[in-house]
Amino acid sequence: MDEKQIPEVPDETRNITRREMLGMAGAAGLMLINPSSVFAQGADAAGTLKVGFISPRSGALAGFGEGDEYVLEVARKTLAAGITVGGKHYAVEILDRDTQSDPARASQLAKALINTDKIDLMLATSTPETVNPVSDACEAAGVPCVSTIVPWEAWYFGRGAKHDQPSPFKWTYHFSFGVGEFVKCYTSQWAEIPTNKKVGVLYPNDADGNAIRAHLAPALQANGFTIVDAGPYEDGTTDYSAQIAKFKAEKCEIFNSFPIPPDFAAFWRQAAQQGYTKMTKIVQVAKTGLFPSSIESLGPLGLNIASACYWHKNYPYKSALTGVSGVELADGYEKKTGKQWNQQLGASMSLLDAGFEALKASANAKDKASVAKALSTLKATTMVGTVDFNKGPFPNVSATPIIGTQWVKAAPGSKFKLDYVITENATDPNVPVAAKLLPFA
Repeated sequence: MDEKQIPEVPDETRNITRREMLGMAGAAGLMLINPSSVFAQGADAAGTLKVGFISPRSGALAGFGEGDEYVLEVARKTLAAGITVGGKHYAVEILDRDTQSDPARASQLAKALINTDKIDLMLATSTPETVNPVSDACEAAGVPCVSTIVPWEAWYFGRGAKHDQPSPFKWTYHFSFGVGEFVKCYTSQWAEIPTNKKVGVLYPNDADGNAIRAHLAPALQANGFTIVDAGPYEDGTTDYSAQIAKFKAEKCEIFNSFPIPPDFAAFWRQAAQQGYTKMTKIVQVAKTGLFPSSIESLGPLGLNIASACYWHKNYPYKSALTGVSGVELADGYEKKTGKQWNQQLGASMSLLDAGFEALKASANAKDKASVAKALSTLKATTMVGTVDFNKGPFPNVSATPIIGTQWVKAAPGSKFKLDYVITENATDPNVPVAAKLLPFA
């Protein structure tokens, strides 16, 4: 319609211009075309819980997000009928986002979910590069957030909290393993093979590496191990000759690292070329050693690498949200994708478990302060075990187990090349041990 064709309006509305009238007519047209727009949106928002879910599904950390599409599919099927909180029924919308392994993008995605999508709760998982910037955005905006799969020291102290001061966080909560769990796991696992107790450590100059260097290395030293630290290195380093030479000179029979996958692949291939792999009896790799895709890419050099799991399909716990067991989740993923199950499946499900248990425990799921309060006292059984924010070790933190594991050659007839076996359970005796740790070399 041309602006000149708009008819004269009654006297009582003559203060509305013809251009404003056009805008009103356009809005009315939108309502006819899309009833979820404008006024209907406001009505729908009151009855819908929006939950953000941020993880790295591409880029250097893509292994962590490999199973998230499947986990979210299982969760969405369960939530298709909505949930009831305090006698009120809500539809549920999970808005999942891929950080592309970029901390700056993680922060941007979080802010968009907060400011544009108006989420009621944020969920974030997998490495400080994802979780910390998302948590910071939520803390600044006053949006409840629960996260996992970052050593809790890297999350808590890495975001500015201090040992001797009250928690600076009101809106953000984190459940994950920490240095205490690593120490119990590693000392239990390493006791299975005689060594000279010299540990060559390669810790990066990032939130994970710096937290581990500050807290884990001294604790291992106190447990009778000699730590040979090659010094912090930058992500993306391509030449590790100096570090390898130091480990060889010190005859480090145990090797421990927390690298991103491309860095470990470069280091380990160089270590093989320069003869270090022949003297190592235990190779304990965190972060990169978690997923079959990362280990398979190493070929024969991946066999007998020790790791630690924050979830295994043989954990004895079911999902509070979906009711599925670990074996059911793993088998369903393999059937759906043709890929081998990985431990992040259970961890991501546990994040959904904890988040929705908090929403259900809140007095008002649409009130952010009420949800944050429910998080602060949450005690729930999730797929990784008990999450309990009443126990600490610090406010806003719940420490969860990490279990010793190893990548071994799969049994004949398996459709996959590797098997991931549990070798110790010091941090959770309920988890069944399946095998003894084998020497690497």
